Amino acid sequence: MADGGGPEVHNEQVCKRVDGTMTRVFELFGKRWTGLIVAVLTEQAAYFADLRRAIPGISERMLSDRLTELAAAGLVVREVDAGPPLRVAYRLTEAGKALEPALKELGRWAEDHLPEGEGCPEQFRS
Repeated sequence: MADGGGPEVHNEQVCKRVDGTMTRVFELFGKRWTGLIVAVLTEQAAYFADLRRAIPGISERMLSDRLTELAAAGLVVREVDAGPPLRVAYRLTEAGKALEPALKELGRWAEDHLPEGEGCPEQFRS
């Protein structure tokens, strides 16, 4: 056990904790919609309304909140087109673009290991 300022003693419990980098990843990407927003933006920059249409079920407020979080994390840039009409576009930064291989790999994994229809029984799928 670590005292106030000394090095932490490495025991089994300490060594089996979740890695800090994975904690940071899932604090951001564990939130609903975040991965989908980034996935849409890997294809191309998009206006707010286009993002909303591309992600069925997301509210304007939630989309705005997630985009703000992604911008704060340095993954998305917000660009205002003065118009008229005034429009706001979003694009990935270099750090955001670097996520594309990981997202594609997750997509391949899902194709191989997750049932279609989000796991709903056949009789409930539309």
